[in-house]
Amino acid sequence: MPAATAAVRTALLSPPFTELSYSLPDYLPPEAFFVGQRVVVPLGKGRRAGVISAFERQAADAEGFTLKPLIWPLDREPLLSPAYLELARTLAGRHADELGRILGSMLPAGLRSPAPRLRFFTADGTTDLVPADLARLPDHRLRELGDLWMSGRAEIRRPGVSPLDALLYSPASDPPWPVRPAAKARLAVLEFLLEKGSATRRTLLNALGKKAGATLTALTREGLVRAGPADPEDANAGPLSDCPPAAGDDNPCVVLTTRQREIADELLRATRQGAQIRLLFGVTGSGKTALYLEAARAVLASGRSVLLLAPEVALALKLRDAAEAGLPPGLPPHDRRHLFHGYQGAASRERTFRLLAGDKSGRPRLLTGTRSALLLPLENIGLIVMDEEHDASFKQDEGFINYQAKEVAWYRANREGSLLLLGSATPDLKSFYAARQGRIPLHTLTERFGAGLPEARLVPLSPGKDNSLLAPDSIAALNEVVRRGEQAVILLNRRGYAPVVYCRDCGKTRRCPQCDISLAYHKGREKLVCHYCGRSTVFPSPCPSCGNLNFLPLGEGTEKLEENLETLLPPGTAVLRLDRDSTRRPGRMEAILSAFARKEAAVLVGTQMLSKGHHFPDVTLAVIADADLGLNLPDYRAAERTFQLILQASGRSGRGGKSGQVLIQTRDPGHYCWDYVLRADYEGFFERELEVRRRRLYPPFTRLALIRISHEAGSTEGAEAAAALGRSMRQKAKELGVIMLGPVSAPLPLLKGRVRRHCLLKGDDWQSFRLLYKFAAETAKGGALTLRLDLDPVNML
Repeated sequence: MPAATAAVRTALLSPPFTELSYSLPDYLPPEAFFVGQRVVVPLGKGRRAGVISAFERQAADAEGFTLKPLIWPLDREPLLSPAYLELARTLAGRHADELGRILGSMLPAGLRSPAPRLRFFTADGTTDLVPADLARLPDHRLRELGDLWMSGRAEIRRPGVSPLDALLYSPASDPPWPVRPAAKARLAVLEFLLEKGSATRRTLLNALGKKAGATLTALTREGLVRAGPADPEDANAGPLSDCPPAAGDDNPCVVLTTRQREIADELLRATRQGAQIRLLFGVTGSGKTALYLEAARAVLASGRSVLLLAPEVALALKLRDAAEAGLPPGLPPHDRRHLFHGYQGAASRERTFRLLAGDKSGRPRLLTGTRSALLLPLENIGLIVMDEEHDASFKQDEGFINYQAKEVAWYRANREGSLLLLGSATPDLKSFYAARQGRIPLHTLTERFGAGLPEARLVPLSPGKDNSLLAPDSIAALNEVVRRGEQAVILLNRRGYAPVVYCRDCGKTRRCPQCDISLAYHKGREKLVCHYCGRSTVFPSPCPSCGNLNFLPLGEGTEKLEENLETLLPPGTAVLRLDRDSTRRPGRMEAILSAFARKEAAVLVGTQMLSKGHHFPDVTLAVIADADLGLNLPDYRAAERTFQLILQASGRSGRGGKSGQVLIQTRDPGHYCWDYVLRADYEGFFERELEVRRRRLYPPFTRLALIRISHEAGSTEGAEAAAALGRSMRQKAKELGVIMLGPVSAPLPLLKGRVRRHCLLKGDDWQSFRLLYKFAAETAKGGALTLRLDLDPVNML
């Protein structure tokens, strides 16, 4: 840093997230500070962690305000490289947000703490201080500490693991539990742990109060709750599944067919040609994973790193296991292979981040994970693979920032001069359109290994039949599969026992008071649950409208379907269920999939979790129990998503040597979508859907954004402010050449106690959307409204 520099710009990693200027402290020389370094700074009466984003040339502005000095550095060397900071700046610019908010989303929680312990080594021993202590020390003492820091006789002490955080607790079994209904404290602890999946003692005490600690101890002692290490040292250890057969061979991950070899050669050439993007379009079971690994093997051997991405944790684990089985030992070594996803412990995620940020060797690494792995400081990337690239989970639409993983992946590939490989059996329509336009080279796999694609047919659902969601034809087919000793999967994308609970006396349904949405009945938990805000209530309990207890559960979820199968299938037929409720406890998802793979059950019922990536050779029947779900949602992608989900789920059938069958139950057999599903005709569906979007001006023929506006329910001020803001925005949209629809009530108008409105924007460039959003945010600043910009939204609800 130049000696003339007297101040730094610092992006705060917690609210208000802004960039502020600070002078350098007198007790540390300028050489102690770097761009990309974390520091502790004062803010009001408190302290914040921040990242130095730039150097400045003066310590006071033109009006004579004196800058406060920052307090202390948190890194000896910059944690974040210039390339990583540039990625954060790009995201901030794209989403019209503060750099600090973006960095606060990208960094693990432990790296955002403003209260580390500083240890100084002197001739008399060691002295431990926290940043708050420094403010009380005299100047000469601070200079002494500065000298110790510069001479290498000081360090940042990472906090040890508190007993409150050392163990993760989870229910030992799914409900119902052997607990008396009146034991409310015990039930509260068990319900909390079930909802979270697992939690530390600290998390539990913060949520339920200190008295919950004794209850937790008692439940653990009695075996109703299990405890395990909160943060195992090796988060990558332990394969969870077999390598999925990609080419129908004894060693499927490395043996390629002639067509695969042709595509592999083209991909290998692309890895040597600088920044490239390719789309791999292959039917289910055609061997896309084999091509990912062939490209990965070549890139790793050339000395560059590889990033393998999947939309869900289960698929990331399978991709990791495929790489373990299909890549040569030592390419790269085990300590340079990493797994990263949001369900890992905080310390594991921080450890991986620090390891990658501190590695300046340039040696290749293999990183497998979900979309958040894209935000790790991995360098020297030669290949990024996005499996199931069409999946909506690749879009982050919660938390601090909205980002599309494909855009971030292309940004990183472009900066690194690497290949971005998108793979899917049902590509995102926009991706396939870009390929058809010649903007993305397309590689196609049309043949499936084994018995070929399954035969699909429609099964019309008769109105008025409420004893079971399954039609007689589906029940007969399931029984035949069981009789032959084969397996079946049933997709029902609706969890719980019943989606609606109806009061027979007053005629009203039980609804969430925070979201005005029907509460779903979960029989095992004996609860009514809101699937949007998580609110739950004991069931049965008196009807809020009439006070009676005369209820009728309506509809069918995965829990009820699992129960009904006991009477529809031969006695003793084992059935497993795979949904969010059955997989909350640690390891349950892997255990269910492994048990089904070992043929411990003949039927697997599940939500969309079972629709992608899983390979069960003995599955010869897939039943889509309610194919119409999602087809008529107020979302321009509704037909595309339904087509993708059903075709992916259909692909679970007939993946071994036996022919497969798919039964698609529908109440609307005349819908155009089914013609293409039955023929597994993605390209035909693409042409039809493309024409619909051309007429209605939806992507890929325009760019789209949502400005989401919300305020507290019952707020007159909020409603008036939203109406006034809408009038101002419409005028500004005209000036910017943006088509603006709204603001109107969102399809889900009340969520978590907030009234929601949407403004849908159409236009030719993203910048006009950002300018309109900035105008709206400035207009609404300090009022009752909360605004959020979502570019290229995937969730229109």
